[in-house]
Amino acid sequence: MSDILKFQDSDEFICVLSLLYSGEARVKTEVQAGPLYRVLGSPLYITCSVSGFRSENTDKHFEFRMMKPSNPNFEIQIISSNDDTFGYSSHQRRVRKNEIALKRLSPNSVRFEIKSLLKADEGEYECTAVNLEDAYDGVYSAKTVVKVIEDSLSVSSSASTPLSLNEGEALTLTCLASSSTSQHTHLSVAWYLHKDGQEDAQPIISLNRDFTLSPGQGFERRYQAGLIRLDKLGEAAYNLQMAKVEPSDQGRIYCQAQEWIQDPDGSWYIIIQKNAEEMTLTVKATGGEDFIDFTQSSALQEGQELLLSCDINTEDVEKRFFSVAWLKGSVELARIGPTGVLTVAPEYSVRQKNGELRAARTGNRNYRLILKPVRTEDQGEYICTVWPQERGQDDAFIQGEAKDSSPQRVSVSATVIQGFKSLYFLHCLFTPTESWQLLKLRQTLQSKYPLQLFRKNQVTVGEKLELMCRVRGPRMPVTVTWSMQREAKTPDTILTLSPNGTISWSADQNHYQLRVESRKTEVIYYLLVIGTSHREGGNYQCNVSVLLKNVHKELKASNQLAVIVNNPVSRLDVSPIPALTRNMNTDITITCSIVTKTSESSLYSITWLHEENAGNKTIVSLDRNSIVTESQADLSQRISMRRSKGPTFELTIRQARISDKGSYTCKVGEWLQDPRGEWYLLSTVSKSTVLTITEPAPNLRLDKKEQQLTAKEGEEVELNCNITSGASGSSVFYGVIWHYAAHSSSLKNASLVELDHTGLVSYPDNKDIRGLRERLRLSRPTQKSFYLSIQKAHEEDSGTYWCQVDQHQLDHEAHWQLKASDSGGAIKLSVKVTAYVCMDVFLLLFPDFS
Repeated sequence: MSDILKFQDSDEFICVLSLLYSGEARVKTEVQAGPLYRVLGSPLYITCSVSGFRSENTDKHFEFRMMKPSNPNFEIQIISSNDDTFGYSSHQRRVRKNEIALKRLSPNSVRFEIKSLLKADEGEYECTAVNLEDAYDGVYSAKTVVKVIEDSLSVSSSASTPLSLNEGEALTLTCLASSSTSQHTHLSVAWYLHKDGQEDAQPIISLNRDFTLSPGQGFERRYQAGLIRLDKLGEAAYNLQMAKVEPSDQGRIYCQAQEWIQDPDGSWYIIIQKNAEEMTLTVKATGGEDFIDFTQSSALQEGQELLLSCDINTEDVEKRFFSVAWLKGSVELARIGPTGVLTVAPEYSVRQKNGELRAARTGNRNYRLILKPVRTEDQGEYICTVWPQERGQDDAFIQGEAKDSSPQRVSVSATVIQGFKSLYFLHCLFTPTESWQLLKLRQTLQSKYPLQLFRKNQVTVGEKLELMCRVRGPRMPVTVTWSMQREAKTPDTILTLSPNGTISWSADQNHYQLRVESRKTEVIYYLLVIGTSHREGGNYQCNVSVLLKNVHKELKASNQLAVIVNNPVSRLDVSPIPALTRNMNTDITITCSIVTKTSESSLYSITWLHEENAGNKTIVSLDRNSIVTESQADLSQRISMRRSKGPTFELTIRQARISDKGSYTCKVGEWLQDPRGEWYLLSTVSKSTVLTITEPAPNLRLDKKEQQLTAKEGEEVELNCNITSGASGSSVFYGVIWHYAAHSSSLKNASLVELDHTGLVSYPDNKDIRGLRERLRLSRPTQKSFYLSIQKAHEEDSGTYWCQVDQHQLDHEAHWQLKASDSGGAIKLSVKVTAYVCMDVFLLLFPDFS
């Protein structure tokens, strides 16, 4: 009989009485099943409902109490629906301030609310339905457990400063959201737009807890067209990409992260929600004329140069990609793609091959198309069309909406030269200046005057050049031809002057001019090269034929004069790069600065090389237009390059690994533009440095202090394990194993529970501790704290407990490496037995039992 009447605590006694009376229970009280994990400072909601009362439509009254883990047998009265003085003083103040409230949901249900949870609110909560009927028949109270955990959700945004964009430009924002809680939670992330004058923000796009993307109302069309994206990069980065912003996108943009947990009833609950800082976006509406400046030389003569210049007016143009096309009427002449590749319409391909059509990007904003010599059929109406291009994750370009410039009218008139005198007059303006190189090339009649050969002559790119062909002898009609031969190729005719003064141009007229000077004993034919480029390098020759008795007679050609075109002297120099020693898992920046340059208009290509054991390897290479031409795909997530004023080129290595050590070389190429608009590499300068990566020594230390704990049987016991020092970083993870040695048995080193470095919880299969294992609860309130709770402690749980913490780290091949291990101080637990003998109560209820 005594064994039947001995119970471990009052809860078990109540349970026995309930079983004895539960034959046909009518009243049933229910609350949400626990434990309910909620975040410190967040609200708590517990719904309590009752059924089975005779009067279903009458408001029922409810009372809420709690028991703290430190004193589970002491009930603390909190709030009642029909008694304002019900709560104890420890909670009455919060009730009066409405920080704790009871909201009626229906006649038979209420919701218990705590506006902001305190750590002291952790415990077991009991909801009681007040019985106003004559008899008791059923269960009138229900309990649930609330666990208060630390807030470990972190949310931040990449941009908080105001940003101004033109309509059609691209917007990219990054949201960093992560949680370090030991509980199994999911994150959802959403980007919001809060427009001025509107009360609520509207979602742009969201990634919910089961990784499903959903566009917000009003953004569905652009999402379906691929113009709005939300990409999760790595463990914590969420990138918002809007390929073409619209005026309606103006407002305050921010990201919001929600942390969800699944309660025991299977429902999902938001335990914490945070917003990152807002970024104010201004979008300027742009028409074609505002977005593009289109200029050209409108009134031309045949043979001159037609220059069509297209300037893109938008912010951050150097960081963006565009396609630019020139159209005459509805016919496209040429197009420059986002990577600088030129394509020419078939009807203009021959002119491009002959050098008559050229197109190039001459600056971050400027694109030029040149037609020379221009023809009369080139007159008409021209426009420039620009398409913004966005580079996707697969490096493919997404074309945005086209913008057209205002149309420009071009007129071309035919050139007529009448006779020698007129020819001389037309070219009299091109008088040689003192800076011109005078290279005399003499031409004599075939038998009277010997030829004179001159030495090779050298000029610098951009300088002017004058070649002279002197013809002596009797005055008669002559035909003069200037030609030039490059390397071993066939000579190319530059121009032919006929006896009647007509000039036939075979080369680019805008780079050559002809001047004729008639003297008493000779006529001199000057070939003027205006702005020398490398294409003007070669062997020049003058040929003359005379008309004798209506028959053309070729005279002996002049000697060849070699013209060598040299680059200007380069002044490029790059500052030395000091050697660097940095710790592993830190961000490292290597700077390469240009200290002197040849020209203010110079452009620069940049290549970063890394040399370790296997030789040099190109990390990233940018051409003079800052377009990536080569990069290592496996490093793209950790390696980035930025250009700033100076110019200065910064190579950033994120979360450095041991494999990143070695020699780094910055190779800078300086590019200049010649008078033809063609870019050439002037010189290359390289500077190197040595990067040393050091691995921090393991410094894992646990609290070694020995603890003595005493608990009553049935109480909850919490064991603490704290890291006092240890490495941190995105690649450092910790795991814990709790060990146990019993006082009263041979069990000396049993593993109870393990939380590994990946967050996986496992329980070793040991039949000797199976009963204890089922009552263990593992938690991790902070990054460096591990708690083990024993629910309803038994006397057999007495013994020595200790924790073992392992530090793991990801290497450069994403493999886990055990870096350090340490054990905490012993925790000696003594559980005392408390017996409840309830014979008097039992006999009172069942007098016939004796």
